[in-house]
Amino acid sequence: MDEIGGIYQMIVRVGDYTFYFNLTAIIMTWIVIALLLFFGYMATRRRHILPNTLQVVAELIISQFYSLTEGALGKEKAKTYAPLIVALFMFLLFSNWIGAIPHMSEPTTDLNTPLSLGLMGFFLAHYAGMRAKGIKGYVKTYFEPIAFMMPMNLIGEMAKVISISFRLFGNMMGGAIIILVVSHLTYSLVLPPFLYLFFSFFIGSIQAFVFTMLTIVYIAVQVD
Repeated sequence: MDEIGGIYQMIVRVGDYTFYFNLTAIIMTWIVIALLLFFGYMATRRRHILPNTLQVVAELIISQFYSLTEGALGKEKAKTYAPLIVALFMFLLFSNWIGAIPHMSEPTTDLNTPLSLGLMGFFLAHYAGMRAKGIKGYVKTYFEPIAFMMPMNLIGEMAKVISISFRLFGNMMGGAIIILVVSHLTYSLVLPPFLYLFFSFFIGSIQAFVFTMLTIVYIAVQVD
């Protein structure tokens, strides 16, 4: 977790509009993707009946999330959605862990990252609902239990995106702020190294798991 103020921006002007891009978050995201590709390559390049350590870790994560997805969506739908669920968890896990490396920062401390993932889960869940229920059955759910509840149901669905995104962003940004404050108070002597590991690995792992499980639940609610 580097200092919060160390953010590099790219400014793009198109006519009368100005767009700001967080280069720090973009670069960190691509580094995470590269690490994931490297992990996948190393875990699968020499597969054996007696697996190596990386293969064991990869198989454990995949099997666990396949089981969780199957329990929520059923065996057939798990084949469709479990690969994305595993990829989502791994991306969030590496994104939250990368802050433990000096001069690196978590992409999830930029609101755009968790918000984008929240929107992805939102559209995925509603797409799954349309496939499972059909357009007519899907629209009908917004008028249940009575038609008067339709506006509230719409607001509730939009609130899910805000809730899941800000939960992840708030926890990761909160950890970065705590580390920054304590570092200045103690001159980075004792507590900050411990806090780095605590927020990056422990809190980061929990938040990645919670975000992924909520995505599974949102899909299951739309499908049922």
